[in-house]
Amino acid sequence: MVSIADYYAGKNVLITGATGFMGKVLVEKLLRSCPEVQTLYLLVRPKAGQSMQERVSDMMKCKLFDRVREDNPDFHQKIVPISSELTQPALAISPEDVERLTSCVNIIFHCAATIRFDEPLKHALQLNVMATQQLLNLAQQMHHLQAFIHISTAYANCNRRHIDEIIYPPPVEPKKLIDSLEWMEDSIVCDITPRLIGDRPNTYTYTKALAECVVQKESSKLSIGIIRPSIVGASWQEPFPGWIDNFNGPSGVFIAAGKGILRTMRANNDAVADLIPVDVVINLTLAAGWYTAVHRLTFPPAALVYNCTTGGINPFHWGEIEHHVMSSFKRNPLEQAFRRPNANITSNYLMNQYWILVSHKFPALIYDLYLRLSGQKPQMMRIFNRLHKAIGLLEYFSSQDWEWNSENMNMLMSHLSPEDRKTFNFDVRQLNWPEYIENYCIGTKKYVLNEDMSDIPAARQHLRKLRNIRYTFNTLLLVFIWRVFIARSQMARNIWYFVVSLCFKFLSYFRASSTLTN
Repeated sequence: MVSIADYYAGKNVLITGATGFMGKVLVEKLLRSCPEVQTLYLLVRPKAGQSMQERVSDMMKCKLFDRVREDNPDFHQKIVPISSELTQPALAISPEDVERLTSCVNIIFHCAATIRFDEPLKHALQLNVMATQQLLNLAQQMHHLQAFIHISTAYANCNRRHIDEIIYPPPVEPKKLIDSLEWMEDSIVCDITPRLIGDRPNTYTYTKALAECVVQKESSKLSIGIIRPSIVGASWQEPFPGWIDNFNGPSGVFIAAGKGILRTMRANNDAVADLIPVDVVINLTLAAGWYTAVHRLTFPPAALVYNCTTGGINPFHWGEIEHHVMSSFKRNPLEQAFRRPNANITSNYLMNQYWILVSHKFPALIYDLYLRLSGQKPQMMRIFNRLHKAIGLLEYFSSQDWEWNSENMNMLMSHLSPEDRKTFNFDVRQLNWPEYIENYCIGTKKYVLNEDMSDIPAARQHLRKLRNIRYTFNTLLLVFIWRVFIARSQMARNIWYFVVSLCFKFLSYFRASSTLTN
């Protein structure tokens, strides 16, 4: 069977979501490990005052592409941006671009989606469901298409505890829902959203389940593969360990803990933290594209689903993550930390609320008061409120376990040659979790916060300063409380005098013993 790199040689690939986290890694991996690929067409929209060409140009300047740049300085010539807007009819692709794409594209990787858990339902439907349907319509017009790979999520069916590699019946017929919501005002849709999503935690997982249904309906006409990654984190090995470029998911939590802002989080210490490195997901995605295309004539008319998870193969728990994250940030501290890293995970609601009050809100009020008195704008309470909202959205996923079947992923691995298993490695059994978490934390420091590793000695000195301030404050607070308590109670005064007299007697005994010894 032809190797993966040889298959992609001379192929034209269409990628949506290429400027996102996973999309960037996919583009880089294709260019580096499949250097003979013909052209990468990227659907990109103008954003924040930048044209699509400027956005793609900025993306290619990213450190992520350093290895590709060394191997082929002219790699940008293989990239062709296509103006598109996923929320518009026909994806707002011009007739000229439609003609170009339909005449030459061989593989589609659909990575674009809104990953916001609190996205309004109408907008989430537009981006995750309707855009997928329109891309499938475009795919059916392509004369040389060999594979359509859709990126879903392992949590699309999180209302089930055991999840097989099949597409489950949707909670509602997607077209009926879209037609029903079309005439409704946003306020009405917002009011009925909780009843619509039912036992799913948010609009993201709900619309991703609907999108899988939309994709399945076209599987008789197209060769389709569906990738279901769990919680996508920093890179494991490629293009280098620990690469991450955003605050989403666990990255923001790790940074908040490293800065000393996060002190408590509600989660189950014994629950499996199903993190999956981004390069594992991309390697599986490219291998699935190869397998889907090569076997397209022998497949039954159904989409092949790949659960891309670690929990059932190489489990790691939230309690272990807490330990290794704290240890890593103490060895490699972040600059200008608010407090020393010391976050704790608890599954008890009341205990969590107590620590939020004592360790989050009370220090935030004091710090904001200091900022006001010094003529600065208070900000710490606003930061903590945003942090609490983000952690609240993650709580559902950090408090329970799921079981994912991964037979198709194992089957795909068995079809790879030894060389392809090295180049497109997605065997998570080889993943060393403590080492991965260490690189993840360093990655947030280097690539998200843009901090220099040479400044670690200064950051450690800052942590020692914070430790001394904390010890001094706690000592003064203890003395103050004790003195107030003593002033109000005769019994407390008697205990105080007794303890002090014992201390003096011990010192006198120690001095006498020293004199006799001499």
